[in-house]
Amino acid sequence: MNEQQIFDAVQNIFRENFDDDSIALTRETSPDDIEDWDSLEQINLLTAIEKQFSIKFTLDDVRDLSNVGDILDMIAHLRG
Repeated sequence: MNEQQIFDAVQNIFRENFDDDSIALTRETSPDDIEDWDSLEQINLLTAIEKQFSIKFTLDDVRDLSNVGDILDMIAHLRG
């Protein structure tokens, strides 16, 4: 799976979790940009990402995530 495919999969996860097909992510998209992206939704997103990519985040992994780019970088790191 290349970087674009990972990005597309993450965007689909966001669209499904927020039930909004108009979401267009960038690496800079943050919780400030999506109204309902709160701490509970962050957990839902990370759980869906873990399932999609067969990875497991640790608390240290997610503690400093601040935008979509950070999430993409963490996925790439955990997938090796």
